[in-house]
Amino acid sequence: MSDAILFAVEEGMARLTLNRPARLNAFNADLAHAWKDATAEATSRADVKAILIDAAGPAFCAGGDVIDMATTMGASGGEITALAEVINSGIRSLTESAVPVVAAAHGTTAGGGLGILLCSDYAVVGSRSKLGSLYANIGLTPDLSVSAQLARAVGQRRALQLVLQDRLLSSAEAVEWGLVAEAVEGADAVSEAESVRARGEEIARFWLAGAAEAYGQAKRLVRSQPERSFVEQLSEEARSIGAALETPDAQARVAAFAAASAKKAG
Repeated sequence: MSDAILFAVEEGMARLTLNRPARLNAFNADLAHAWKDATAEATSRADVKAILIDAAGPAFCAGGDVIDMATTMGASGGEITALAEVINSGIRSLTESAVPVVAAAHGTTAGGGLGILLCSDYAVVGSRSKLGSLYANIGLTPDLSVSAQLARAVGQRRALQLVLQDRLLSSAEAVEWGLVAEAVEGADAVSEAESVRARGEEIARFWLAGAAEAYGQAKRLVRSQPERSFVEQLSEEARSIGAALETPDAQARVAAFAAASAKKAG
């Protein structure tokens, strides 16, 4: 796997670290293909029950590497479309999986980086973080799932505010809008980045310490709901809870809960 992404699995947690810090982790061809490979592996391994996405350097992700587009790639529309589809494959791997994903997004997240953040199920940023679209500033349109997922996350009107302006949300605004779950602080930018990464890992470890399979199936139910009608979703919920109850983990937890309740009542 390319050094553009650092990939490791430890005690059930897969960590994917975007690793082009000099370019603010903007996507070029190397990062795109490494992203596709890493997400495919993380979501297909039986030993992975939680995924953490973080980044090296001062920012989470600045989207596409515009300098690379204009020089190395010559800004060919066909090449950019093909590259976007490679990255999209990784986005689909994460959003369609039954593995919960947390993003630790310190610093700035912009353009396609917003789509990378949106393919997580829980996002943590720093108090200094800024988040926005900024595509139109250079004459481009949203990609990497931004138009597909942003409105679902914050509502259509707010999504339009971001894609039709050069606005960067503060961390407080991103939390208030529901774009991210929480913001953590640090004494300076470097320590704040470490705090964001640590909090992201804490969230992943929380899932692993609990009913990891159930968290994963809950994520799948919510993420896949648009594919089904209301009646179909109710049926899928009923099927899923029945299947969950048949697992040894759920049986042990239900028995423990019942025993604790009986003890309190007695």
